[in-house]
Amino acid sequence: MGVGTVARRTFLIGSAAIAGGMAVGYYVYRQPYANPLLKGARSGEAVFNPYVKIGADGSIVIIVPRAEMGQGVQTTLAALAAEELDVPLSEVQVEHGPACWAYYNRASMAEGGPFAKFDTGFVAGAARELLGAASKILGLQITGGSASTVDAFTKMREAGATARALLLRAAAETLGAPLEALRTGEGRITGPGGKSVPYGAVAARAAQLDLRGPVELKKPEDWRFLGKSQERVDAPDKVTGKARFGIDIDLPGMVYATVRMNPHLGGAMNAFDAGEALKMRGVETVAAIGNGIVVIADNTWRAFEAASAVKVEWAPAGYPGSTEELFGEIAKHTGFGEGFAFRDDGDIAEVFGAARSEDLIEAEYRAPFLAHACMEPMNATAQWTDGRFDIWLPTQGPTLVQELAAREFGIAARDANVHVTYLGGGFGRRIETDFALYAMRAAKLTKGRPVKVTWSREEDIQHDAYRPAAIGHFRGVVQKGGLPVALDATIAAPSIVKSLGGRVWPGVPMAGPDKTIAEGSFDQPYDISNYRVCGAGVDLSVPVGFWRSVGNSYNGFFHESFMDELAQKSGFDPVEMRLKLMVKWPAAVKVVEKASEMAGWGDTLPPGKGQGFAFTLSFGSWVAQVVQVALEGDAIRIEKVWCAADVGLALDPRIIESQMQSAIVFGLSAAMGQEITFKDGRVEQSNFTDYDAMRMNQAPGIEVAILQNSPWMGGVGEPGTPPSLPALGNAIFAATGKRLRELPFSKHVKFAA
Repeated sequence: MGVGTVARRTFLIGSAAIAGGMAVGYYVYRQPYANPLLKGARSGEAVFNPYVKIGADGSIVIIVPRAEMGQGVQTTLAALAAEELDVPLSEVQVEHGPACWAYYNRASMAEGGPFAKFDTGFVAGAARELLGAASKILGLQITGGSASTVDAFTKMREAGATARALLLRAAAETLGAPLEALRTGEGRITGPGGKSVPYGAVAARAAQLDLRGPVELKKPEDWRFLGKSQERVDAPDKVTGKARFGIDIDLPGMVYATVRMNPHLGGAMNAFDAGEALKMRGVETVAAIGNGIVVIADNTWRAFEAASAVKVEWAPAGYPGSTEELFGEIAKHTGFGEGFAFRDDGDIAEVFGAARSEDLIEAEYRAPFLAHACMEPMNATAQWTDGRFDIWLPTQGPTLVQELAAREFGIAARDANVHVTYLGGGFGRRIETDFALYAMRAAKLTKGRPVKVTWSREEDIQHDAYRPAAIGHFRGVVQKGGLPVALDATIAAPSIVKSLGGRVWPGVPMAGPDKTIAEGSFDQPYDISNYRVCGAGVDLSVPVGFWRSVGNSYNGFFHESFMDELAQKSGFDPVEMRLKLMVKWPAAVKVVEKASEMAGWGDTLPPGKGQGFAFTLSFGSWVAQVVQVALEGDAIRIEKVWCAADVGLALDPRIIESQMQSAIVFGLSAAMGQEITFKDGRVEQSNFTDYDAMRMNQAPGIEVAILQNSPWMGGVGEPGTPPSLPALGNAIFAATGKRLRELPFSKHVKFAA
């Protein structure tokens, strides 16, 4: 089936099943959600919209309804509203706010269709509109997809501008001055003769007024804060220890718990014997909660010890037991043309049928399952008493937790009180709801007392929703001294959308092609006349989920490694070849040129050193990287990474730079040595001893350049990861002559400690 066929039939495109309800849902889509801040507003506090509250004392509260997990989202989103309010960030308080459909993230779903970001055709545009509408109907308040700033860019500026416009009208009445004669700044409104009133003095009156017509937003040339690096609003509490993460929750009368689930993922629990555990000091309860047990005690350590003492009979897994068998199943779906053709330009069959053998190149690449391994293990604190449910947790999807609570307790979703804390790492793992579910079930056993459920590190790593394992099968046609004339690829992997959807919305069918399988390969800005990329979903029953940069994380490696092999085959320099294939996309050309210039690409390197180049367009951002490695005896040292990133509009350069650095370290860690393997249906890794990340002494110097040539705003948190893996592999090839087509690279080379 082609893209147009799928779009016309369902417009589902790898997302929730929405097509049948869109006619009815259109009315809902056009209506604004109620302002959740009106419920529970404090005395003397004026509520202007879902994002801005101002107290009579002059306090200004900006609601940032996205999870702060170290990426700086609270700072950038608050700055959007503060800019229009004419107040510096130092003068505002930032809160996450309640879980509510009013905070749906449109941008997180709008690009979910099987279209390249640069595809501006009718079908692609219609799909974006439909999927964006679906995000509102589904009420998806989520933090993910590097979409937070893109989604909030207009919403939060309008929220601040609306509040400012109403404050000006109220001040005009108070000061007896014409509206056009008033000025705002630093939380005050000043009129003719220097008379002024603070925002707090007129806030109550302003919030009662009706806005006349649309608000006018500041022009970029008038911005005071946006476009400049701001002090992080979350930094003071984090460096002083006041910040409250999920694992820090402490409530009166609280008890503590942990879980132990079937190590055969998704398998049932046949029976358990808790006799020995219940004899242990402080242990209160051992109970079944689905495919495992929960142990409740008077502290977390005792719960951990007791959980280990429970004897359990586990049912087997529903998937092949070993890593080799799992990859064997994936390999069955890597035939050229198998699956859904996300890109199908030219005539692949004709070109390959007529090609000479000496002009052909073929390669297969493999990427393993990966865990998220967040520094803060999964946890949640829940309380169920007198028909009221509260849960405190570090989540990326608070409305998903509300829906889960509604099913679990038989209450209305809006009556589930979800309190979002800081996240000690997320990377997509905390959009899952399993850790919330287990806390809910534990809360049913504690007779109204709050219960904190903390996973052990071992339980966390061995019961993740993993980054899918994948195989990429590539072939090309290129003549010596000529550019590639054909590229054909099939990527086979489990479907994240199908896997996650089955957990979050049980019983709702997940149909249509899953873009995440092939993103990072089919949607890259290369002008090759005959260009086909297919994605084949493989049902394995191993739970898979969103991992930093999602499908781009392995497709970036597959595609950019093969681009390097095409360059070698043609005799072109890898950067030169890319530039020739990218001429239609100026933003891509400029980041490639910038990264290569920064690295001194083409300069003669000392013996034993090598540079590798890679580029990926992901989450709307164009990112090029050069990695330099050096041989140290029989080991490889990663010396330096140069990164050029075009995000379209750089609202906070320092945060962008930090996120690129973070994403690069994340990607290099995976490339160097991370993998999740299976034996007898169980995950073999259990802690940082056997699932390690790059250590500080291994970390390279990283230099980041930020460009603003793109015609749209892109994301920041994830796009730095995809190019890092192939750039490292290509650098190793340049230094050693070894072409590495399988991750992690530690299977084939040694890295300096």
